[in-house]
Amino acid sequence: MSLLDKLKKNSTIKDTAILSRSIFFEEKDMVQTSIPAVNIALSGSIDGGFTPGLTMWAGPSKHFKTAFALLMASAYLEKYKDAVILFYDSEFGTPQSYFDTFNIDTNRVLHTPITDVEQLKHDIMVQLQQIAKGDKVIIILDSIGNLASKKEVDDATEGKTVADMSRAKQMKSLFRMVTPHLTIKDIPMVVVNHTYKEIGLYPRDIVGGGTGSYYSADTIWILGRQQEKTGTEITGYNFIINVEKSRFVREKSKIPVAVSFDGGIQKYSGLLDIALEGNFVSKPSNGWYAKVDQETGEIGDKKRFDDTQTAEFWNDILVSEKFKEYVRKRYEITYGSIMGKDPVLEEVEFAGDV
Repeated sequence: MSLLDKLKKNSTIKDTAILSRSIFFEEKDMVQTSIPAVNIALSGSIDGGFTPGLTMWAGPSKHFKTAFALLMASAYLEKYKDAVILFYDSEFGTPQSYFDTFNIDTNRVLHTPITDVEQLKHDIMVQLQQIAKGDKVIIILDSIGNLASKKEVDDATEGKTVADMSRAKQMKSLFRMVTPHLTIKDIPMVVVNHTYKEIGLYPRDIVGGGTGSYYSADTIWILGRQQEKTGTEITGYNFIINVEKSRFVREKSKIPVAVSFDGGIQKYSGLLDIALEGNFVSKPSNGWYAKVDQETGEIGDKKRFDDTQTAEFWNDILVSEKFKEYVRKRYEITYGSIMGKDPVLEEVEFAGDV
């Protein structure tokens, strides 16, 4: 018996395994959403998506955070026909019609109202203890931003006005306990959070909830918003996904996703800027766009912006391996050897051998 086998046999942890054969380092199943730009923000790839672990959508009020969370949940239910949603709700701002918008069957959603962090922590841990690896569950928490601690609630009930110092500790405890279960049991969890402005000359957005959620999350996005107007009338918003933290996508990447009041999320939004940058689309004149033939360099028919937001315009670009590779190089985190030898030291070692 080898030393590794001996150590494995002695371990009291049933999932202990040699790393090359560990189930926790197998390639994770990826769930692709219907919006290419969101897949890029999640994984750095058009054909990518999200994997088990903690994803956080953060931003000010009315920044489409819950909608993005439901977009991911809808994709999960679409891929796994036996999957269910465990929906923890502290804001009660998501009517059933909102689920219908994303084609989510509410008979597959377990709605759990929560009033404080401790209540959430207790219930979610009871649930996670009972979920087995292989159970198809996605957890949505909407939202962590305004969730009070039990001490804060009790103090208010008793008329006390002392500052609550327990919330950050309870929040850190929550995510510290949840995170291993998400990884071990292949469960995706999507958390909606708020942001606040840092104090200073050039204030930046800070994710609420303390460091616990920040350390535990695989992906954190901070959403920005720009108005979309027709004349003086606001017709929608361009939401900017700012990649604050990611294990897959280069941090500080900015990916726009357009949402109109009458048409919802525009499926092909965010792609035009990427295609222009990579010379897959050209801009012959202001307000006009044309596809570029990658073999000949020939410029195709000119189209207005609205005419570029169609399947006809994008289908052949999205299946192009050249475009997919360009997107991956542009957004994916690449991992090279950290222990590469210093060329100077190699020359010294070689000279010593002579």
